[in-house]
Amino acid sequence: MNPEQTIEFARSIIRTECSAVERLVGYVDRGFVEIARTIFHSCGRLIITGIGKSAIIANKIVATLNSTGQPAVFMHAADAIHGDLGIIQPEDIILCISKSGNSPEIKVLVPFIRQMGNRLIGMVGNLESFLAQHSDHILNTTVAEEACPNNLAPTSSTTAQMVMGDALAMTLLKMRGFTAQDFARFHPGGALGKKLYTRVRDIMSGEGAPQVAPEADLNAVIIEISGKRLGATAVVDPATGRLVGIVTDGDLRRMLQSGRDITTVCARDIMSAAPRTIPADELAVKAFRMMEQNKITQLLVLDPEQDDAYCGIIHIHDILREGVV
Repeated sequence: MNPEQTIEFARSIIRTECSAVERLVGYVDRGFVEIARTIFHSCGRLIITGIGKSAIIANKIVATLNSTGQPAVFMHAADAIHGDLGIIQPEDIILCISKSGNSPEIKVLVPFIRQMGNRLIGMVGNLESFLAQHSDHILNTTVAEEACPNNLAPTSSTTAQMVMGDALAMTLLKMRGFTAQDFARFHPGGALGKKLYTRVRDIMSGEGAPQVAPEADLNAVIIEISGKRLGATAVVDPATGRLVGIVTDGDLRRMLQSGRDITTVCARDIMSAAPRTIPADELAVKAFRMMEQNKITQLLVLDPEQDDAYCGIIHIHDILREGVV
């Protein structure tokens, strides 16, 4: 094929699979509602099984369900009839995925599931099949044709199975009222999880809480900024313990460039009297956004458990190092 033919062929594959997915819209009916409610109210797990490419799709659906709060377990159909049926507990619901619904493994497995008394959902592309005829509920994933030019390789059918699985998983998520915070609990190691659970106090610098009094001379200010290596120091009133300002290394440079007599300068003279602050229990991603919006690299941190007393500095490098953004 020449380049133009290759492009058109690839596009035709995508169009065929899009058409298969579009057909699923008409298959979502009251039966789908009953399936979702049955799973939602179940006291057991959802056991998902399949053979061949359908088994791979089953694994993906299991991962999606578990990550969104619905307990699910994968059981390979071939392994099930060679000992893995012990996975199934009395309250579990079985979802069996198959395009044909007539594979030898399915024909052996389904009667055993029926004997055990578990409810069986068939995700099947042939409504006249053995699986369809012996299921309590059916998720119809019939496709007109595979995207394969020989109409053989599982393509449209597996795409339809995956999309129907996503529709079921997201419906259960919606029914459960699953929130972004819930999602973070199941994904603590991912970037999204970090955004949703990492607090300022978790990652603020361990270099201490640099601070000087308003009357501290320039030498004391420089030593505090340099010693704590955060590019700034808070200015705290020693009488009240309250935060009154911030001096950054940028403030020092601007003061030196002004030609002022540095022997008479104190922290009060060069500090910013309205420093940007953030509570220690605020999300770190919010601190990052504040820095971006105000074009700064650090925020002073206040502790709400100590009457908003100054407790340290969070630097943009702390956030980037942690991988929150």
